[in-house]
Amino acid sequence: MVFRRESGTPLYLLLEYPAGHWDLPKGNIEKGEEPLQTMLREVREEAGIVDLRVVPGFQHKIEYFYRREGKKVHKTVVFFLSETSTDKVIISFEHKAYGWFDYEEAIKTVTYPNARRLIKEAETLLGRGVPAAPKRAD
Repeated sequence: MVFRRESGTPLYLLLEYPAGHWDLPKGNIEKGEEPLQTMLREVREEAGIVDLRVVPGFQHKIEYFYRREGKKVHKTVVFFLSETSTDKVIISFEHKAYGWFDYEEAIKTVTYPNARRLIKEAETLLGRGVPAAPKRAD
């Protein structure tokens, strides 16, 4: 998960995939790689960004299934939060478009609930979390 700041506001990088969904940069762990190495490589390959500073305290693993060539594939992705000062993105052949979105737009644009949850957690870590609804005292 990559963000940059514009006038102090975090903007999150989202990629549009050929199937039409918008999601965070991610990819498969290659043999011998640690999850952090995978994130750095995938962001470089998918977005051309090498200027990344990992934010301590944010590491989330998600698992899901998808179909590739008619076969069910299990995927595990470990997300790290990283900041860049780069605004120029060079997308790979794997994507149709990209955008830098503030919190509200990122939540509206991203396709999957897992990505929404990760963006919300990033906002909380960055001290910008959306306040929870008040609890009733029953």
